[in-house]
Amino acid sequence: MKVKQSWPTIDMEEYIAIKECFDVGWFTEGEKSKKFEDKIKKMLGVKYGILTPSGTTALYVGLKSIGIGIGDEVIVPDYTFHASAAVVIMAEAKPIFVDVEKENFQIDIDICEKIVKQRKIKAIMPVHMHGICCNMDRVMDFAKKHNILVIEDACQAIGTNWKGKMAGSFGDVGCLSFFADKCLTTVEGGFVATDNKKIYNKLQYLKNHGRLVKSTFVHPELGYNFCLNDILASIGLVQLKKFDSMVKRRIYLNNLYKECLKDVNQVKILEPIEGSNHVPFKTVLLCESESQDLMNYLVVNDIESRTMFYPMHKQPCFQYLKDVQDLSDDKFENAIYAFKHGINLPCYPDLSDEQVIYVAKIIKEYYNL
Repeated sequence: MKVKQSWPTIDMEEYIAIKECFDVGWFTEGEKSKKFEDKIKKMLGVKYGILTPSGTTALYVGLKSIGIGIGDEVIVPDYTFHASAAVVIMAEAKPIFVDVEKENFQIDIDICEKIVKQRKIKAIMPVHMHGICCNMDRVMDFAKKHNILVIEDACQAIGTNWKGKMAGSFGDVGCLSFFADKCLTTVEGGFVATDNKKIYNKLQYLKNHGRLVKSTFVHPELGYNFCLNDILASIGLVQLKKFDSMVKRRIYLNNLYKECLKDVNQVKILEPIEGSNHVPFKTVLLCESESQDLMNYLVVNDIESRTMFYPMHKQPCFQYLKDVQDLSDDKFENAIYAFKHGINLPCYPDLSDEQVIYVAKIIKEYYNL
């Protein structure tokens, strides 16, 4: 049995929706993009928002819209995807890495409290990892206490909430990704949410060549082309119809892994923290010993898995930041633990029960169970 790491839940309904763009002869940002944008705003419960070509561009324009620029310092968790830190540098600011909590790999606010006493921090970027919310009570209290801006990276967390409030709706801005392996996909795409009209206007300028209206060639501000298009928005509109059922399927599969592996004492499945629901982006398996040998064994048995994220402080591209902060391993023990001990197992709606049971069987076989 072969098990793919990921597979988008796209079928004939999305094809038909795309065809409608060809039928009317409109492909760039238009009515379908506006409709998709409005539905995402409603889903998040925010007043304003813009679509972007990717989660990465969403994070970039999000940072710029709240005034992050040359020399500003932005707290970023050490355990995250490269883009979270790269966009800070793209905005000509400095990422300041902090370790994460060991039990859930979300940003450690206790460490942030120490960092903010030593540096001039302008913003914090909580990253909702693995479809689990950060403790947003602590994040927002921290930000308010120190007069710090908040940009949420909710790229892995669409549909996730903290005490009933959606991830991406807490901060000055919140950013989503609709990449192909996400819980809701447009193949490529992103979204920036805000409740602040001034920030929303800035987002409009940034995404649309420095103007609010496309038909004019007067550009009051510097801006770029960060628009989505109706072809991709058409896919997103269909995906929204399926979203609840796709989430239920992911939760079911994640629970099936738990049931199948409940007697394997050498591993455990990552759980959400109290206050957060869980919309599994992947099923995160944590191993007592380092996980690479088990991953190799999965590969031999035609099972694709994925490593956890390589810590930001160890990334070759960020080593010049040693001049900015201490990047010693002992400052980031939990991010290192996540990388060395975690495995992202397949968890997507088209994955069959039989495939999950097979993956669990191979894990048990590895441990001679």
